[in-house]
Amino acid sequence: MNGDERVSDVRMTAWVRGRVQGVGFRWSVRARALELGLVGAATNLSDGRVEVVAEGAREACEQLLGYLRSGETPGRVDSVVERWGKPGGSFSGFAER
Repeated sequence: MNGDERVSDVRMTAWVRGRVQGVGFRWSVRARALELGLVGAATNLSDGRVEVVAEGAREACEQLLGYLRSGETPGRVDSVVERWGKPGGSFSGFAER
């Protein structure tokens, strides 16, 4: 992020398993992330999972993680595994890949 990066900013990486490809899942994650003011990407993986990387305020990342686990996403989420770290600052928006 730019010089105004807040100390509370984090990177949350989540791997979502289930029926999450080809059902509008990444689009919905992008929409929710943008509502929360997050940057990052939702990427289809070759093993059928979706990797969600989000950077921003920890509270917003936790809300996005809650959304991933809520049952309100398109498709079907069987499990979500997350990892927390420091933001890399390489995102300028939220991409679907």
